[in-house]
Amino acid sequence: MEWYIIGIIAALLTTFGFVPQILKMMRTKSAKDVSIATLFQFSLGVILWTLYGIHLGDVIIIAANTISFLILVVAIALYYYYIGKAR
Repeated sequence: MEWYIIGIIAALLTTFGFVPQILKMMRTKSAKDVSIATLFQFSLGVILWTLYGIHLGDVIIIAANTISFLILVVAIALYYYYIGKAR
C-alpha cells in the first residue's frame, strides 16, 4: 500500500512539473528562456509512458501521463504564441 501512495505522489509531482514554466511564461509574456526541444522530448516521453501504461493496464501511469501531455501541449502553444509575438 505504501508503494501505491508513493506512486501517486510521484505521478502528481512529475505530472505538474511544467506548470511553473507555464505560469512563468504567462507572467513574463515571454518564452525566450524555454527550450522547445525539451518540451517536444518530454511530450514524446509521456506519450510512450501512456502507451506503456495502457499495455500494463496501470491507471496511475495512464492518467498521469495523459495529463502531463495536455499540460505540455499548453506549454508548447504558449511557446509559439510568445515567440511569435516577439518577432
